[in-house]
Amino acid sequence: MPNADVKVPFVDLKAQYAAIKHEVGDAVSDVLQSCHFVGGPALENFETRFAEYLGAKHCVGVGNGTDAITLALRAAGIGRGDEVLVPANTFFATAEAVTNAGATPVFVDVDASTFHMDAPYAESAITSRTASILPVHLYGQAMDLRPILAIAQRHNLLVIEDCAQAHGAQMHGKTVGSSGRLTCFSFYPGKNLGAYGDGGAITTSDPALHQRLRLLRDHGSPVKYQHHEIGFNSRLDALQAAVLTVKLPYLDIWNAARHANATKLVELIRELPLVVPEIPGRLRHVFHLFVVRCTQRDKLVAFLTQHGIQAGIHYPVPLHLTPAYQALGAPGRGALPVAEQLASEILSLPMFPELNDDQISYIAEVLHDFVQIYQPEAPVQAFELAPLLS
Repeated sequence: MPNADVKVPFVDLKAQYAAIKHEVGDAVSDVLQSCHFVGGPALENFETRFAEYLGAKHCVGVGNGTDAITLALRAAGIGRGDEVLVPANTFFATAEAVTNAGATPVFVDVDASTFHMDAPYAESAITSRTASILPVHLYGQAMDLRPILAIAQRHNLLVIEDCAQAHGAQMHGKTVGSSGRLTCFSFYPGKNLGAYGDGGAITTSDPALHQRLRLLRDHGSPVKYQHHEIGFNSRLDALQAAVLTVKLPYLDIWNAARHANATKLVELIRELPLVVPEIPGRLRHVFHLFVVRCTQRDKLVAFLTQHGIQAGIHYPVPLHLTPAYQALGAPGRGALPVAEQLASEILSLPMFPELNDDQISYIAEVLHDFVQIYQPEAPVQAFELAPLLS
């Protein structure tokens, strides 16, 4: 049952489902009647349509976004003995996938304005073992990869993109996922393009990588009972593919609504002592998350909760400080100062296509009340990066 105390949910998947439930029902029914649940026409149809939407040559559906990165690394021949540069402020899965591929994630500090990987810091982290850079298009904002690509070219490194939060985002007129590089997507239900369970995909323009990815996702097997290498069981199932095919034509509409809602909210809270997102061109940021910074973040979370507004923190612990990576020898506190400070200040406010004007106004009203009561200082927007720890 819905929580009567919640006036503004963090995300409202029920509202989205209500608008498309008949289409979803028909698509799921088709799969059920076909009894073709793994692979088959539904998956092939989605892979074709998603590749066309992005402007990519090839798309390979896989079990989830984490596997997408792991398989991309494996397909590229990156593994034991290799290092992969990973931003410290992202979801754990980005680094976890590197470890699962057998490589070592090297954590890189981030830009205080965009929260993306800091390019100069990334270059300073390169060693003789560095094989790849794994930038993340975080929170729905397409990252300007030109500095990273220049670094990669200078050092002969592969760039693999984590696009799990940037479905439909664009940079310089190109949709994220269309570069031809290995690009990895998640279709977790809360994503801008979300399945009704786990799911993921990888795009590439390289036909050899495309074929190797198809092999790796299915036990290294091109034909049943023929196994050419050790692979994975990571296939996007037909039911999820059918749901995603129904949702895909709505993605641009939903993204436009997110951008419009974010624009409205920013206008109402711009003068508060918070750091609010910049509103770039509509397609550059698709607002998977609406992240602000507040020096009294934990008090603000409690205040919002008290007033029926659900909020989230993405992400409360930088990856290098997680117990898992501390146990593997990651640098300690103080090594990545921007990511560490952001972790104590960032807060994700409700943001979804169905968010209405009354809800947006209420969020702004509660934020104004919080500022009047607690009078937080404006967060410092300039950081001095600590020297790289060897």
